[in-house]
Amino acid sequence: MSDIRLEIKDVSKNFGITKALQSVSFNINKGEIHALIGENGSGKSTLTNSLAGIYQKDDGTFILDGKEVHPVNQVEANNEGISIIVQELGTLDGLTVAENIFLGHEDRFVKMGIKNTSAMNRKAGELLAEYGFDRIKPSDMIENYNFEDRKLVEIVKATYFDPKIVVIDETTTALSREGREELYKQMYKIREKGNTVIFISHDLPEVLKMSDTITVLRDGVYIDTIKSADIDEDGLKKLMVGREVTGKYYRADYDEEVSDEVVMKVEDVSVPGLISHVSFELHKGEILGFGGLSESGMHEIGKACFGASYDREGSVTLADGTKINDIPTAISHSIAYTSKDRDNESLVMNQSIRDNICLPSLDELSNKAHLLSDKKLKDFAEKYAKQMSTKMQSVNQFVSNLSGGNKQKVVLARWIGKDSDILLLDSPTRGIDIKVKQDIYQLMDSMRKSGKSIVMISEELMELIGMCDRIIIMKDGKINGELKRSKDMDENSLISKMV
Repeated sequence: MSDIRLEIKDVSKNFGITKALQSVSFNINKGEIHALIGENGSGKSTLTNSLAGIYQKDDGTFILDGKEVHPVNQVEANNEGISIIVQELGTLDGLTVAENIFLGHEDRFVKMGIKNTSAMNRKAGELLAEYGFDRIKPSDMIENYNFEDRKLVEIVKATYFDPKIVVIDETTTALSREGREELYKQMYKIREKGNTVIFISHDLPEVLKMSDTITVLRDGVYIDTIKSADIDEDGLKKLMVGREVTGKYYRADYDEEVSDEVVMKVEDVSVPGLISHVSFELHKGEILGFGGLSESGMHEIGKACFGASYDREGSVTLADGTKINDIPTAISHSIAYTSKDRDNESLVMNQSIRDNICLPSLDELSNKAHLLSDKKLKDFAEKYAKQMSTKMQSVNQFVSNLSGGNKQKVVLARWIGKDSDILLLDSPTRGIDIKVKQDIYQLMDSMRKSGKSIVMISEELMELIGMCDRIIIMKDGKINGELKRSKDMDENSLISKMV
């Protein structure tokens, strides 16, 4: 009997003039965790979305256990034994947790045309408890839960029916340390049952740790498949980028003094149920990090400082005495904010790259009569999109058609173009490939040196250690410790204050 679970033969997919996949062929085996890696725009998500029925490939075949499959939607893919946890939100507002878990499979709870909601809730409750997620209630509306909890619901939705193949697309970047550990457990369970995980991640140490086999794509072309045990991180980088990745990654300095000048003072800030009595100062030319577990409240910090938390208490004050209580005031006083949930909070998905990049800078781009020049907008967007190495057809392309990493580049390009003095960056390198991460870190370092001030919120402990002058650790909605930049700091220094 063959060990091959999935044969991918000459699969191609174009989006307009962009060749997202070019005759990609390789095999994936039963009972393995098979990583799929490459730079942003390499074709990873396009390939797996085509397999899962989200996109329709243009050419080629998928052969699952010897039978050709071509699902036209996710429900058909599920019926073939293929499921996917997508990079962005894969649950639907307006439905309960249980309805999201069984979306497309509600018929199992229908008798004589009547849906048995209590039976559906009961089964969903059993599954959530089995996965250790019993704090999530089946009858609650899904929008009552945060981004991470919704991803946990997606894990249940994608795996409860024991599919032959589970695609996990950049999901770990949306999860905290505990959430990742739970996902890893599920990945191991899938493999133990003889089923297959296709695992997409930009975190190369995670790829090497979790996978058995790794396939590399570059610019829509198949490059190589190797055993994880036979390669190291530098080897993977070379395959992904096509050359050695050299030069600085994190900051190299440890002795620079941060200015005494305070540019933002946060006093006694609370958001009911999320953060409580948080106070800190941000200095000119400082990178101030925030770390913690997922429920620590750290992701609310940036939103609260940007005036985006409607029920915020306490004060956020700039050096000139301005109080930041709403988003327009923040933007007009040179404050930028990027959310962890980029699709819903940082981008206008049904608008072009150009419009998204130019949006906060429209006042500066208009003339005295408040008129906007198409050429000026196009030139501005192209300049900053190219600075971030955004893979696109043109700046007129809808941002919804970009890969996750390229969407993140548009978010950052928007605020680099705005030339803001204070940047509140929540998970700025989420879904970004290794080369562009390096570019972002160097950009942050140059911004710091030019006197700009950055709040960096991240679940990536090494990037906090590598980039920040100070790191504040959040726990249970409160500040639980502060560490200054040091050569001796390691992940355990942070973890001890997080748990």
